[in-house]
Amino acid sequence: MQKAINVENVIDTEWKQSTYFTVLKPVLDYFIAAFLLLITCPLFLLFCISIKLHSPGPVFFYQERIGKFGRPFRMIKFRSMRVNADSKLHKEYMLRVIQNNISPAELGKKSLKLDDIDPRITHVGKILRSSGLDELPQLINVLRGEMSIVGPRPPIPYEVELYEAWHKQRLAVLPGITGLWQVTAHNLVPFDEMVRIDIKYIRKANLWLDLKIMLLTPIEMLRKKG
Repeated sequence: MQKAINVENVIDTEWKQSTYFTVLKPVLDYFIAAFLLLITCPLFLLFCISIKLHSPGPVFFYQERIGKFGRPFRMIKFRSMRVNADSKLHKEYMLRVIQNNISPAELGKKSLKLDDIDPRITHVGKILRSSGLDELPQLINVLRGEMSIVGPRPPIPYEVELYEAWHKQRLAVLPGITGLWQVTAHNLVPFDEMVRIDIKYIRKANLWLDLKIMLLTPIEMLRKKG
């Protein structure tokens, strides 16, 4: 795992984490994650069996992501791809999105993933990814204090290597399973606008905004699927 990326010099020094970020949000994250893990146990079991039956390999997929202040961590997902799948295709895709500052929609894609054309994805993986249910194990990351329920999407290291200095401001807080960008703009805005939405969330975050994003997330998931 690579070393943490130094982002302190690009995070706005006038911005200070509020009491909500330092006290209330971590407590809220812990109890919501624990509750969701408890009620989704039957789904976990179903997905584990389905993945094992349809593709050889482990049930879970661990991927290095960049978290708060550039610290790397291992994000957990249900495995939706073949074992030892090459990331070259997605890396080339993100290079186009970030360097050309374009939206996934402009490339004919539904998200920052490559679900529609990616040959690495298994049959069960397509179902999990299209519904967003492959993200459920990230609740474990929340319990570990590596992620939040709501926050900026956690980038892959090769994405951060392409960032301009101001982009790294989105690394000022814990990354989230869902976020403001996911429930408002998603694939319809260029990369720079996605970062601006993340920065807006960081500056405006409060209990009511987080609850609103959580309530809108399943609606957005159903809308994407439809």
